Amino acid sequence: MTYHLPVLAQPCVDGLVVNADGVYVDVTFGGGGHSRLILDHLSPKGQLLGFDQDEDAQANVPDDSRFTFVQHNFRFLKRFLKLHGHKEVDGILADLGVSSHQLDVPERGFSFRFDAPLDMRMNQQQEETAAGLLRRLSAEELQDILGRYGEVRNARTLAARLVDEQASGRRIDTVGDLLAVAEPLIRGNRARYLAQVFQALRIAVNDEMGALEDFLQQCAEVLKPGGRLVVLSYHSLEDRAVKHFLKTGNVSGEQEKDFYGNISRPFKLITRKAVLPTEKEIRENSRARSAKLRIGEKR
Repeated sequence: MTYHLPVLAQPCVDGLVVNADGVYVDVTFGGGGHSRLILDHLSPKGQLLGFDQDEDAQANVPDDSRFTFVQHNFRFLKRFLKLHGHKEVDGILADLGVSSHQLDVPERGFSFRFDAPLDMRMNQQQEETAAGLLRRLSAEELQDILGRYGEVRNARTLAARLVDEQASGRRIDTVGDLLAVAEPLIRGNRARYLAQVFQALRIAVNDEMGALEDFLQQCAEVLKPGGRLVVLSYHSLEDRAVKHFLKTGNVSGEQEKDFYGNISRPFKLITRKAVLPTEKEIRENSRARSAKLRIGEKR
């Protein structure tokens, strides 16, 4: 089983490595596909740090003295770069979302294709699982998550049903338990509907949007002038945050001005529009279908 097939691998690395002797960071190491390609573009002096909060990723660490593995969430980027002796770096790559490995291992609970514990934790040391999240949230909170992170059409109805079922003593501990509640409420295409539900819960369990915002703000601090930020996103919330950040320096997209009224633009856009995978790549890797690549250069 392939751990994870990197999406838009060559465009990512071509946009990232501007100095073969530089220090780079792959903050979503995963199967190491992007990292290995980055190492191929570095000189013997170059260095690469790979972040991943999932302990399973350690099995993919390359035997290369230029590589350092950091088992932590990329929201702690600045802290661990400093710990490893790097105040500034030449480039940062982020391939957001869930890995193929996480989706394909049943016991991780990321996919509705397998009955397994409803887990969804990217960091297995984290306490709260998706099942725990469902037990804790009110109907209103769950509706917000399903609507905002998954764009689930009947988020209110599904949220209310999930909360009512548990209030009546029915536990929702497994993927099968969740499907039993959701199936009668599915609207439209089944696979798409369930994918939206599972995406919403996964994002909430792992605080993915909060981590992304923390990460992006730190990128502006640790990138050298001329350094590149390369980000692959897979849903509109992620892409919107990245697009706004590269244009304005913040995820809200609000223009900030200095004392003299000059608009703050910490990044130069290398990609005016998002780069999309080719039809050939989508045929070979269906998970590339929703990918959008954006690249900025620190001014």
